[in-house]
Amino acid sequence: MPPINANVTEPVLLILLSLAAQPRHGYAILKDVEQMSQGRIRLSTGTLYGALRRMLEDDWIQRYQEENTSRGRQGYRLTARGRRLLEQEVARMKELTRLAGLRFAQKEG
Repeated sequence: MPPINANVTEPVLLILLSLAAQPRHGYAILKDVEQMSQGRIRLSTGTLYGALRRMLEDDWIQRYQEENTSRGRQGYRLTARGRRLLEQEVARMKELTRLAGLRFAQKEG
């Protein structure tokens, strides 16, 4: 499969990682992103829902109706395209980390 060409920011990457573990609603995503980043990234609701809207448009995530809730909250989950994008981003980051390690080793040696 060809790579998905996308510029993924750290907050978007963390949102995708949050949804890779399990489907979540907005507030749960906010809390999970904050926890994963050890409090470094605290998304406002406007930022979160703007990012979710773009990810819906790009078919990286999809909405679903949460069951067993009295409020009928909207949940979000990764699509196959979103999971593929996340896998590509993780592979890209691993390669960058490998290259950085090699460069640091050259400088020290």
